[in-house]
Amino acid sequence: MFKLPVALLISIALVGCASVPMDDPKLDATAKTFQAPPADKAGIYIYRNEAIGGSIKMAVFVDGKSIGDTAAKTYFYKELAPGKHTVESKSENTDIIEVDLKPGTLAFVWQEVKMGVMFARTKLHLVNEQEGKKGVQESKLAVIKW
Repeated sequence: MFKLPVALLISIALVGCASVPMDDPKLDATAKTFQAPPADKAGIYIYRNEAIGGSIKMAVFVDGKSIGDTAAKTYFYKELAPGKHTVESKSENTDIIEVDLKPGTLAFVWQEVKMGVMFARTKLHLVNEQEGKKGVQESKLAVIKW
């Protein structure tokens, strides 16, 4: 019986493609205009613009509520009340970041994919507007559960 090295099996698992429900391309195009939200709201983009770990879906939660799963090159956009919010990402591990959203502004959270032991790992980063817009442009809008 032929046995593949564990590293090769992990590599194969990280290269495939997972799929998640995608939103309307018109909504994707609108979200990529990066219009400021109303003064009583704040906008948050949570994006995963890497191809590594493409076979792994990563669950995303905002303030403890599931908003859906990301796959390679996908993002979410949500308007929330200004103030402190938590963003949580789950894969082989769980990472949580707190974001203080300012009224009428946009925030960008990058969901980084890292090599794990059995699956891809996740790491969240609050990034600047320039980096965030670039990452969102490289991705497509996924459907949010709520």
